[in-house]
This record gives sequence, structure tokens and C-alpha cells, in this order.
Amino acid sequence: MDGDPAVEPRLDSLSLAFPLPYRVAVIIVLAVWGWGFNLHFLHARNIDVPSLIRYPGRSSSTQLRHHQSTYRLATFLSLTTTFSIVVFWMFTRRDPQRVIDYDWMPMTNLLVLAALFIVPLKRLSVSHTGRSRLLWTLRRVSIGGLAEAKDGKFGDVLLADVLTSYAKVLGDLFVCLCMFLTRNGSATNRPDRRCGGAVIVPLIMAVPSMIRLRQCLIEYLRVRRSPFKESAGWGGQHVANAIKYSTAFPVITLSALMRNVSGGNQAAATSLYRAWLVACLVNSLYSFYWDVAKDWDLTLFANARERNAPDHPFGLRRRLLIHRPGVYYAVIVIDLLLRCTWSLKLSPHLDHVSDFESSIFLIQFLEVFRRWVWIFFRVEAEWIRNTSTGLGPDDILMGDFNGARYEDDDDD
Repeated sequence: MDGDPAVEPRLDSLSLAFPLPYRVAVIIVLAVWGWGFNLHFLHARNIDVPSLIRYPGRSSSTQLRHHQSTYRLATFLSLTTTFSIVVFWMFTRRDPQRVIDYDWMPMTNLLVLAALFIVPLKRLSVSHTGRSRLLWTLRRVSIGGLAEAKDGKFGDVLLADVLTSYAKVLGDLFVCLCMFLTRNGSATNRPDRRCGGAVIVPLIMAVPSMIRLRQCLIEYLRVRRSPFKESAGWGGQHVANAIKYSTAFPVITLSALMRNVSGGNQAAATSLYRAWLVACLVNSLYSFYWDVAKDWDLTLFANARERNAPDHPFGLRRRLLIHRPGVYYAVIVIDLLLRCTWSLKLSPHLDHVSDFESSIFLIQFLEVFRRWVWIFFRVEAEWIRNTSTGLGPDDILMGDFNGARYEDDDDD
């Protein structure tokens, strides 16, 4: 999904008004708004997200709540980006050459957004502690690190999982920088996702899955070294989770090979396409199963006795804190559909739709939206695990569960 030159050989309509650097910036800003709404809604449902991620509580009742502080930061980011876009429109007026010449404007906006995350803004009360905590956690997880449960392991897992949904956005961020720094290049020209070579962008896209893979292996080694491993299990939960993240690598690798295979080698192209199709199917279905059965602790894929248990709705669980059962069923369907957006390429009528820049942006947005929805139910499941008593392994579908050490042994 890189924008086929045969489909859009010139600067496309979307890029004239909304160049790639702005699309990256908008998705980043939406992520902050989304996190604020996650915190707000879950707080309304009496789910204490800060305590789950071991975030310091408010020392005074006069301090802004966590979601209010996040909204304030999102407002600053939104105003900055909106101002930059409006000024860019005033200078370029959808003229292709002007759009290319004024690429420094959207790139400056990305620099300002980065500064708003990094530079202390205590006097403006713009979520200073939250931004510092985010950067500190990001540094740790960027090398695949994982805190102990008492130090915020769940926050590390949550952030690393979110990064996997931003893999393509991270790739586009590199493309912007590469095009901006390339001689005679422009960050607002038609996106060249081969900028920097055929390997770098796929490698960047693979990094978030590598991070989670390493975290799962760390969890497995912790279980193996634990003096309670006889009751906690041998760590199979974490091995299975690691395998799930490893299924992303064939998809990324085969996609890169398909882009670079010569047009005359039809046999190789067909073989790569079939292998890519199988890899996508395995990755999507495995990930969907994990979302429902492990991340959300629903019983849809459990045995018939648990799935049809009379004390909870079919395929769900006893405690439902987010909403009514119908919402859970709808979210399961949405998660499956958004896990399979790659299937657009299977239709002879839609196979090129996913190559348009507008379609690429929409698919990136839908993946971020899917992850935003996923967070509600992932956090809900973690809250139930930490506040329920008297539950056994079969109640929550966690094979490595140990009642006394539940928090330490659980992973996404």
C-alpha cells in the first residue's frame, strides 16, 4: 500500500491540500485526544487507569484530572497544527509547485509538535508530568524493555501495543524526513515510500512488533526464573504471544518484496502474492483471536461449557463494565473487519483503491481507531483481573495464572 505511480503519477488531490507531513501530524494529535477520551470514559466507569499503569495520583483536589490534563495538551497540539495548515493553504492555494516549495511549513509543524512533547511547559500546565512519564516510558520500551509489575509493567505493554498500530505512521514519518533531506527533494511532493532504499521503511515498520516480541520473551524468562513457576506455569502464554507478534514480519517482508519484484517476472510475483495472502490471513486471524480471548478475556473461543455458561452472555464474561453486551458483540465484529483491511486487494474492483494516498491515510486512521477501541476493553479486562477475587484460571482464560501472583504473570 505505497501509492502505485501507475495509479497516481502526479501530485494527488489529497497531497495538494493535505501533504504527508500534515497527515502524520493529525494522526499524532488524534492519538492524544483519543487517550484523553480513554481516560475520561474509563474514569466515568470507575476504572482507575492511572493506578493500573502505576501513574502518580493527584496530590490535591484542585489539580486537573488526568483526562483534563490530556485534553489541554491535545488542545495545544491541535491549535498549533490547525494554524500551520491554514497558513500553508494561504501561501500555496493548491498550486502544485507552491505546495512543493513550501514543504518547510508542515515539517516545522512536526518539529513544533515534537518540542511540545519534550520541552517543559510547567507554567502553562500542559500535562508536564504526563509528558515526562510518556517520554521516560518510551525510552524504556523503545529497546524492548519491560518494567516489573509494581513499577508499571502494564503501562509498558499498553504503550508498546499502541506503537504496533502506528507502524505505518512511523514509516511515513521517516519518508517525510527522508524526502525533506534528500537533495532536490520535497516532503510535500508525492510520497516516495522507497526513499532511503527498499529496506529502511519496512524495517522501521517492523520495530514495534520487535519491541513487543522482546517484551514477551522477557516475560517468559521471568516466569522460568520464578520460584513460583510450578504454580504459575511454564510460560506458554508468553511464548504464544511472542509467536503472534512474529507473524507480522512475514507480512512486512513479503509486502516489501512484492513492491520490488520486476514487472516481467510474473511467476515470482504470483508466488509472492500467494505467500503474502497466507501471511496476512495468519497474522490477522491469530491477532483477532488474541484480542478477544486473551486481551479482553472473553469466552467466545473457549469451550462450549464456558462459552454458554448461564452466568454471563454468550461468548462474553461475568463482569461487563464498559457497556451492555450488544456493544461487545459489535466491537468484536469491528475488530475482525479492521484486522482484515488488507483484503481490499483481493477484489478485482478494489485492488487499486488501497494504492491511492487517500486510501492509505484512511486505512492508517482505521487502524489507529481500532487500537483506540481496543484500549477500552484491554484496560477493562486488566482492571477486572486486579480487582476480582476468587477467580480461577478458567474464569479468565489465562493459562499462566497464579492467584497470589496474578499481576506479575499476566501479559497482553
